[in-house]
Amino acid sequence: MDNKNSKIGYVITVQGPVVDVKFKSGEDIPNILENVNTEAVDGKRVVLEVAEHLPGNIARCIAVNSTFNLQRNTPAYASGEPIQIPPGDTLYGRIINVWGEPIDQKGDLPPGERISIRRPRLEVYVGSDQDKAERFDIMETGIKIIDLLFPLVKGSKTGILGGAALGKSILTLEVIHNVVKKYRGACVFTGAGERIREGNELYFELSRRDILSKTVLVFGQMNEPPGARFGVAMSGVTLAESIQRKNQDVLLFVDNIFRFLQAGAEISSLLGRVPSETGYQPTLISEASEFHERIRSSKESGGSITSVEAVYIPADDMTDPAVVTIFSFLDSIMVLSRQRVQLGLYPAIDPLLSSSANLDPDIVGKQHYEISQEGIRILQRYEELRRIVIFIGIDELASGDRIIYERARKLQNFLTQPFFVAEAYTGKQGEYVTVQQTLEGCQKIISGHLDRKPEGDLYMIGAV
Repeated sequence: MDNKNSKIGYVITVQGPVVDVKFKSGEDIPNILENVNTEAVDGKRVVLEVAEHLPGNIARCIAVNSTFNLQRNTPAYASGEPIQIPPGDTLYGRIINVWGEPIDQKGDLPPGERISIRRPRLEVYVGSDQDKAERFDIMETGIKIIDLLFPLVKGSKTGILGGAALGKSILTLEVIHNVVKKYRGACVFTGAGERIREGNELYFELSRRDILSKTVLVFGQMNEPPGARFGVAMSGVTLAESIQRKNQDVLLFVDNIFRFLQAGAEISSLLGRVPSETGYQPTLISEASEFHERIRSSKESGGSITSVEAVYIPADDMTDPAVVTIFSFLDSIMVLSRQRVQLGLYPAIDPLLSSSANLDPDIVGKQHYEISQEGIRILQRYEELRRIVIFIGIDELASGDRIIYERARKLQNFLTQPFFVAEAYTGKQGEYVTVQQTLEGCQKIISGHLDRKPEGDLYMIGAV
């Protein structure tokens, strides 16, 4: 621990992750969000972040790691800076924690530049409508339902929403596998408040698929204090910004952004702040915007950050205030449906509950837009007919409605797909389907070319 030029205080209270540090004078007390370092009796470093100033030259801090064995009267050193981490382009293939220490057992990081995770925002790219239109660059994911209805546009924000066990993490993994492998771009994966097991599986899956060399992983997992689960989102976007500054396009994956806001609510409760009427922290929107507004194209560097964020929906309640807050920052919203999981339709994205601002003829082209809209219209009509069929049976439908009903079921099956990252679980070889193959398959179903084909033949396949 570097103590040079540090302002020294002493730990006076430890209440779980909340630590009070007393300094000699008001001049010594560090600013809000600055880093304070101390040590537990076993010599382990304890990293604190100043959250509040209290009377008597006391800084109330939130611990970013465990405060186990931290004692009263232990010296604490104010660094004068927020938490700092190495830049992303020096960390390819490595796993770090919130404050930039390696946790992959590959040895220490080489000394060098470190950057603050609380950075002033870059100038946001703003241009004319024509200028913006020219910058739309669609990234093919190879996943049929995403490429058809929720095109991934460079510099946009996409959310994968769903309750427990609906496949958010595995869908995120498949997007990483397909997009990073195809475009050979840089990828930053941020594990915010999810399981250690998932992070372990992710690391070995990326290593096995040979895409770890352009990937940086930063974790603040479920077993860590709320300070780590909150700060890891800032560390992740800081790594993405540092790579973007080198005129590179970056993919930022966050699993799970809801846990970031949930950690903010825990911190707010620990600090004794009165919650809002809905039970969340009063700073909910400002915390969500502090993260999302750093994901943008930059006029200075020419690079972009494209984010794909998994969003946990507590108790499948789409009206949860944290979930609704995240909605407002996303360009595409993919909602995973429990009903589709029960029907075995994977990925379980419900096209009627989901939406995308990128599904526009000026972005995807007229042909793509028309096929997608016709597909949505057929699926909407199918949902109406499905309820009728439950009572009267399919044979009682009018001939026109029966054709739509059967085509919709074929389209539904065609939009399922075996994943590369799920081969170990399903025993099926993963399939990558180009946008053109997806459009051709949907067009054949919609126009009636496959009316004689059994719907089961279109289930869990790649291209037609």
